[in-house]
Amino acid sequence: MSTESSTSGERRVLILAHTGREEASKVAAEFAQAMAAEGIAVRVVSEDAEALERWGLPDAEVVPVGPEAGQGCELAVVFGGDGTILRAAELVRECGTPLVGVNLGHVGFLAEADVDDLDYTVRRVVDRDYAVEERMTVDARVLVDGREVARSWALNEATVEKASRERMLEVVVAIDDRPVSRWGCDGVVCATPTGSTAYNFSAGGPVVWPEVEALLMVPISAHALFARPMVVSPTSLLAIQVIPEARTSGVLWCDGRRTYELPPGARVEVRQGEKFIRLARLHQAPFTDRLVRKFDLPVSGWRGAAARRQNEQARADGAPPAPRPQEA
Repeated sequence: MSTESSTSGERRVLILAHTGREEASKVAAEFAQAMAAEGIAVRVVSEDAEALERWGLPDAEVVPVGPEAGQGCELAVVFGGDGTILRAAELVRECGTPLVGVNLGHVGFLAEADVDDLDYTVRRVVDRDYAVEERMTVDARVLVDGREVARSWALNEATVEKASRERMLEVVVAIDDRPVSRWGCDGVVCATPTGSTAYNFSAGGPVVWPEVEALLMVPISAHALFARPMVVSPTSLLAIQVIPEARTSGVLWCDGRRTYELPPGARVEVRQGEKFIRLARLHQAPFTDRLVRKFDLPVSGWRGAAARRQNEQARADGAPPAPRPQEA
């Protein structure tokens, strides 16, 4: 392996993998071999290099883990689940390198391809046959006695949670500096549309299509008459104040990866992030189809325009049409 920078102007991709899973390391090494065979340089981060090398990683540039890992790469290709993609997002946020995920996890909403589609993914990358979307992030900051003590960001969500399992967290929440309600709860999720299918979904929040510009605030197991999910303007400021009199502490989690303690009286402010995360799309299927596929939703009986086109194509191919609704 090489630790020198690639030649200027040379095509190169950053490869990241969930190296705790042998399958992810193996497939990532196979992808690296395919890239090298096509004359595309490969870069890996130092903490992944040893695991990938065991599976025959070709000569690759090895760089430290940090915000410059993706600098100069046309893509970062990630092998794992959504957690691995969130890890990759930390590395490319500053440089703006697009991410494409190859799913080896479970639901994997952030991933664009499945492991069985490796040849397809290789060809799309080689041909630069993909579209790039910008996804909203959130910036979060922690204030104690009016003084900022921590700052972070998230692609999916910033979540305030109780620090102790035995006691509920007492908070008052506000939108645009106007108080909305006080909750005794397990926590509060502040999510992006991208994160609406992550923790927000588990907490009972709405599914929001990625192109919608909005912020979400969702209480977790709140004991209150009004404890409904709220969808607000992307320019709004969301705030969660830990009630000092209740003597309960909290924790701020950003994408489940970065954590900050919240003493009694601490205030968390969440707003639209200054930077986007860029996701590369290999497929043109709409988000609706992705939702149906990932959750295996029952849709038999629908006979809309797409179904009619499918039947017309089937007749043209000499195949029987799809069954009518009463036959489904």
